[in-house]
Amino acid sequence: MLVRKTSMEGLVELRPRIFEDERGLFFESYNEAIFESLGLPTGFVQDNQSFSVKGVLRGLHFQNRPYAQGKLVRVISGKVLDVAVDLREESPTFGKYETFLLDAALHNMAYIPEGFAHGFVALEDSVFSYKCTNVYHKASESGIIWNDPDLDIDWGVSNPIISEKDQQLPVFQVLYPRIAV
Repeated sequence: MLVRKTSMEGLVELRPRIFEDERGLFFESYNEAIFESLGLPTGFVQDNQSFSVKGVLRGLHFQNRPYAQGKLVRVISGKVLDVAVDLREESPTFGKYETFLLDAALHNMAYIPEGFAHGFVALEDSVFSYKCTNVYHKASESGIIWNDPDLDIDWGVSNPIISEKDQQLPVFQVLYPRIAV
């Protein structure tokens, strides 16, 4: 497995080895021993999958402690721009974001640690899949508005399709009022 580390501690992109022949292809989308050797969590307790038409933007979502989630994210079909925002107040990259182009043709994935907000925009009709290190807990869910002016994320789309719920999310400074980005 090829690993691309980012400037943010624990946030990585992974590219599995692909075995192709005339019949098709095979790859390991998860291998506990490899994750352990990379220092990544292996205790996934929930798998989720969504379908989004081109232009749908979901996020930026996270769960508060003690239900914070690490996520191993990938697309099964299609292509998305995936975004992770560091919300770990002690981190030197607090309030910064990283993007990944997740592409079903590349079979790449990203591991997003606990303490990050996460979102994506579908650049094509896409099936998005992710493994979580903690279960969903409604009372712990939170988020940041996708177009937060302090974060200034370039989503690469001009008029995304956004749920009513995601349109009501607060700005970063409401959640972290004493901390400058």
